Amino acid sequence: MSRKNVKLNPIEMQTTYPLRIQAIRSKGQQPRLYVSVPLALAAAIGLEAGEQVQWELLDRGELHLIRQTPPTTTTRHRASKH
Repeated sequence: MSRKNVKLNPIEMQTTYPLRIQAIRSKGQQPRLYVSVPLALAAAIGLEAGEQVQWELLDRGELHLIRQTPPTTTTRHRASKH
Protein backbone atom coordinates (compact mmCIF):
# COMPACT_ATOMS: atom_id res chain seq x y z
CA MET A 1 0.00 0.00 0.00
CA SER A 2 1.34 3.45 -0.92
CA ARG A 3 2.13 5.83 1.94
CA LYS A 4 -0.07 8.44 0.19
CA ASN A 5 -3.11 6.18 0.58
CA VAL A 6 -2.64 5.67 4.31
CA LYS A 7 -5.17 7.66 6.33
CA LEU A 8 -4.02 8.78 9.76
CA ASN A 9 -6.19 8.73 12.81
CA PRO A 10 -6.63 12.42 13.79
CA ILE A 11 -5.02 11.63 17.15
CA GLU A 12 -1.88 10.14 15.55
CA MET A 13 1.08 12.42 14.91
CA GLN A 14 2.38 12.80 11.37
CA THR A 15 5.77 11.07 11.18
CA THR A 16 7.16 12.31 7.86
CA TYR A 17 7.66 15.92 6.83
CA PRO A 18 8.93 16.45 3.26
CA LEU A 19 11.06 19.54 2.72
CA ARG A 20 13.58 21.03 0.31
CA ILE A 21 17.12 22.10 1.03
CA GLN A 22 17.53 25.84 0.43
CA ALA A 23 20.71 27.49 -0.85
CA ILE A 24 21.84 31.02 -0.06
CA ARG A 25 24.30 32.27 -2.66
CA SER A 26 26.40 35.32 -1.81
CA LYS A 27 28.63 36.85 -4.46
CA GLY A 28 32.17 35.46 -4.27
CA GLN A 29 31.33 32.81 -1.65
CA GLN A 30 30.39 29.15 -1.65
CA PRO A 31 26.63 28.54 -1.36
CA ARG A 32 25.33 27.85 2.14
CA LEU A 33 22.66 25.18 2.53
CA TYR A 34 19.76 25.51 4.96
CA VAL A 35 17.14 23.08 6.25
CA SER A 36 13.89 24.44 7.68
CA VAL A 37 11.99 22.52 10.33
CA PRO A 38 8.27 22.51 9.48
CA LEU A 39 6.28 24.42 12.08
CA ALA A 40 3.96 21.46 12.73
CA LEU A 41 6.95 19.23 13.52
CA ALA A 42 8.59 21.87 15.74
CA ALA A 43 5.33 22.30 17.66
CA ALA A 44 4.82 18.54 18.01
CA ILE A 45 8.22 18.04 19.66
CA GLY A 46 8.45 21.40 21.45
CA LEU A 47 11.42 22.65 19.39
CA GLU A 48 12.10 26.35 19.89
CA ALA A 49 14.05 29.01 18.00
CA GLY A 50 17.66 29.25 19.18
CA GLU A 51 17.76 25.70 20.49
CA GLN A 52 21.09 23.89 19.99
CA VAL A 53 20.92 20.84 17.70
CA GLN A 54 23.46 18.64 15.96
CA TRP A 55 23.33 16.37 12.89
CA GLU A 56 24.41 12.73 13.20
CA LEU A 57 25.39 11.16 9.87
CA LEU A 58 24.28 7.51 9.77
CA ASP A 59 24.98 6.97 6.07
CA ARG A 60 24.64 8.92 2.81
CA GLY A 61 20.87 8.58 2.92
CA GLU A 62 20.07 9.13 6.58
CA LEU A 63 20.73 11.92 9.07
CA HIS A 64 19.47 12.20 12.63
CA LEU A 65 18.87 15.53 14.29
CA ILE A 66 19.96 15.44 17.92
CA ARG A 67 18.81 18.01 20.47
CA GLN A 68 21.62 19.04 22.79
CA THR A 69 19.25 19.60 25.73
CA PRO A 70 15.88 17.96 25.09
CA PRO A 71 13.02 19.24 27.24
CA THR A 72 11.64 17.12 30.03
CA THR A 73 8.62 15.10 29.00
CA THR A 74 5.33 16.39 30.30
CA THR A 75 1.88 15.05 29.63
CA ARG A 76 -1.20 17.17 29.31
CA HIS A 77 -3.66 14.32 29.93
CA ARG A 78 -3.55 11.44 32.33
CA ALA A 79 -4.00 7.96 30.98
CA SER A 80 -7.48 6.61 31.57
CA LYS A 81 -7.89 3.64 33.90
CA HIS A 82 -9.65 0.64 32.37
